[in-house]
Parts: sequence; C-alpha cells; structure tokens
Amino acid sequence: MPNCTTFLDANAANPAKIALVIPSTGESYTRADLLDTVARAAGGLLALGVERGERVCIYLESSVEYLISYLALWRIGAVAVPTNRVYRESEVLYALRDAGAAAVITDAEGAALVGRIRDRAPELRHVVAVSGNIAGTTPWTDLLRAEPCRRAVHCRFDDLCQIQYTSGTTGRPKGAMLTHGNWIAAMDAERDLLGITADDIYLGIYPMGHVGISWGISTLRAGGTYVVMERFDLSRYIDLAREYRATIVAGMPPVIHSLLQTPPGTEAALATVRVMISGGGPLMPGVWKPFHERFRIPVANAYGLSETVVVGTGTAIRPEHYATADEFRSVGTPVGFSEVKIVDADDPAQELGPGEDGEIALRGPGVALGYWQMPEETRAAFLPDGWFLTGDIGHLDADGMLAITDRKKDMIVMSGWKVYPTEVEDALIQHPGIRDAAVFGCPDERRGEVPVAVVVPAEGGITPDDIIAFARERLAGYKVPRRVIVAADIPRVNGWKLLRKRLREEYCGAGGIGCA
Repeated sequence: MPNCTTFLDANAANPAKIALVIPSTGESYTRADLLDTVARAAGGLLALGVERGERVCIYLESSVEYLISYLALWRIGAVAVPTNRVYRESEVLYALRDAGAAAVITDAEGAALVGRIRDRAPELRHVVAVSGNIAGTTPWTDLLRAEPCRRAVHCRFDDLCQIQYTSGTTGRPKGAMLTHGNWIAAMDAERDLLGITADDIYLGIYPMGHVGISWGISTLRAGGTYVVMERFDLSRYIDLAREYRATIVAGMPPVIHSLLQTPPGTEAALATVRVMISGGGPLMPGVWKPFHERFRIPVANAYGLSETVVVGTGTAIRPEHYATADEFRSVGTPVGFSEVKIVDADDPAQELGPGEDGEIALRGPGVALGYWQMPEETRAAFLPDGWFLTGDIGHLDADGMLAITDRKKDMIVMSGWKVYPTEVEDALIQHPGIRDAAVFGCPDERRGEVPVAVVVPAEGGITPDDIIAFARERLAGYKVPRRVIVAADIPRVNGWKLLRKRLREEYCGAGGIGCA
C-alpha cells in the first residue's frame, strides 16, 4: 500500500495546473510547486532528526504551513498530531505529553506558549516556528532549504499517520489513530461522493486541525483546485465563491443559515456551485429546505466522525437521493466501502430493524485503529468484527437511509465542533465561587447547538460574566458556555446522577436560547 501523499507525485505530471490558492496572501501553488514545497519540508524534518513513527504536533492557525506540515509528515512516515490554535496551555500540554511528541510546528505566539510548558513535555526535542525569530526554535524557512525528500516513504495500509484528538466523555481527550489506509479510503470516498474532477474548484472553510480538511485534500488528490479560507466571514465567502467560480463549497448548518439571511441576488455569486457540503451537526429541515428552494444547490449532508475521517467510513445524502428520499432529514446512505447498521444501545450484538432507534455502528476502511494508549476505550468502541460504535442514536428507513435522532452520549455539537460537558464542568468547578456545575446543549438554529451552564454558587456572589471570563482562560473558545445560569441547585438522582434532560427541558425552551 503506497504512502497516502504519492498522489502529489502523480499529479505533478501536469506541473503547471494550479492546485492551491491562498487568497488572503495572494499566494498560489501549481502542482509542481506543491510537490516541491512538501518534499522540501519533509527533507527539513528528516534533517532535524524526526524519524518514521515519531509524533509531531501542529499548533497553528489554518494556513498553507498547516497543510504542508500534514503532507510533509505523512511523506516521511511520521505521525501528525493536529491541534486547534485556540487551545490553552493545559490543552496543548496534554496533546504533547499524551502523544509523546518529538516536535511541534507553531507560530511565534504558539512558540512562546510552548516555551512555558516545554519542561513538562520531556520527549519534545524541537520547536519549529513558521514566523518570528525566536531563540531555541528552528525557523520554517530552514526546513524549506533542506535537501528535498523526493520519494515518499513506503507505508502499509495500517501504518499510523495521524493522532486526531476528540474529547472524551470523562473529560480526557481521546486520540483516534488514523492510518495511511484510512486517508486513502477517505480521499476515494469523498471524490466518489462529490464526483470531484480536475475541473473542480473547492472553497474550503473547515479548520485545518479538524478532519474536515479531508475535503480539501481530496480535491487536491483528484487534481482540482483548493481555495483556502482560513477564517469564515460570510461576505468574504460569497466574494471568493464568485471570484474563483467555485464549483464545490464547504458548508455547515451555521453557514447555510447565514446564507438564508442574505439579500436577494446572493444566488448569482454562487451560480457556479454544483454542490455544497454540510456536516458536523444537525441540519434542521427549517434551514435546509428553504436553502434548497432559494439557492437550488444540492447539499451533500454528510455523517462521519474523527474516528472515520468523515465519510472515509460514513454516510451522506447525494443529489440523486433528492427525488426519492426525505432529503431534509436524512444523512443518506453509506459512501464508498462503508457499511452502517443500527444496534441495541445496551447490546451491540443485537441488530435492529428498519425504523427502530438504536446506536449507529459503522464499518469500513476509514475506521481508525482505535484510541492512542487507551485500550479499554478502544475495546468499548471498536469491536473485533470491525464495527465502530459511534455513540449516536438513529434509525434506518426501509430504503436504508440513515436518520440521526439523538445521542447516546451528552456531546454537544456546535458549528461542527464537539463539546463534551464533563470537560467544561471540570474547568468551571475550579472556580472558588462555584459549588456545583452542569453543562448541556441547547438547540440553536444557526449553530445547531450551543453549550449552556448552570452553576450553584458557593458562599459569596458570582455573576455569569465572571464565569464566562474564567472559562475563557481555561478552555478553547468554542467550549466556553454561551449562557450561564446561576441557580440554587442542580437536579440529580440520589444527589449524584445529573439529569441533563431535565435541564434542557427547563432552560432551553422549544425554540432554543437564540444566542448571538
């Protein structure tokens, strides 16, 4: 099984074709440029002493350097550990220590943060800085001056290439172990789903620390052009779609909701778009149907997880489903070589029939090997016969179309980001003015869901603003509660088992909380 970056070599047979565009900086990369830059970064990592199988953390804003880092690490057989640039010190330190990272690639501000925690990450040998001139770091430009790694390291299907952290219900993040084979499967599945060709132009908005970057990499693999938007801004998004004549655009429920609020005429800016991607959270019929009726752009509503490289093993609704299925509720049918079934939530050996709600199980070539250094969690979710228990609840209809109806776990999905209540509660309870805390998700038409906290104060007064400021110091921004309620008590069974459902019923209301 070849290294998953060898498509770069194959595509370079047409060297002048534009592969990558960074509108914010005015940069563009031909296929030859992209291969050369990746090969040089890979050679630089080898010269630095990064070895096959070693883990390297990427702690950057979405950028061309982020994408190049992925590809360069995979090319030399090393393991990418992507993180979100909004992570705080404790979150970065966890990733570095848990993965046993030998190096981290970051920017000037990130290098300063890493410098403060470096002595607590004993396996960390190198810090590569893509900006600034910082003592104790290796400049990114030095990597690019190294002898290029002209041939990718040969890899097997199950050779590890990425540890993708996804928060655990206990608050301890789990590292999904993704392989070269998983990524090859994902690129194939996404190309199949969207029918991507060398003529396509993809406008990507998903953060590069998220597996959603796979859509951009799949476009590159198919020979198309990937237009990178580092941070989403609605007016800029519309302008870029028009300027570059995008044929495929990344979306998610908040984006689709925002487009519905635009004035008439916006449709013309998206006239070249033949399909929009949505995923990462529930796309409500009240948003999806009006979007379809106004813009007439088919939405590939996808279902997948970090553990499956999105639809590497997952489902999606395709444009051809629109004529026969309830396209405004379903997440479709398996993509590529994926399989899906519904099992009893308490007994996964028992498969359920059409229309019966149970836990969604997925099987296919995109399923991760398991969780890094977590054998018990791996055994619980990754079954011996290849099925992965997703923790989501849903059912299959008589035609095999999947619908998601609930979550077995209490995970909150906000704009595609997964927020686990226990992790947020663990941070909040450290506040000396809080005696008890509970976090839950409330529906939000624009974001899908938002995290909300109820806190019981200790002696002395606290305000919601105090709590939010405290949370911002300890958590990535998307994990911070959008609303804080100060209450006299929190409903629990026998004083310990939290009744999140009751909290949702009491505080969310029928239409959600309508956060800005």
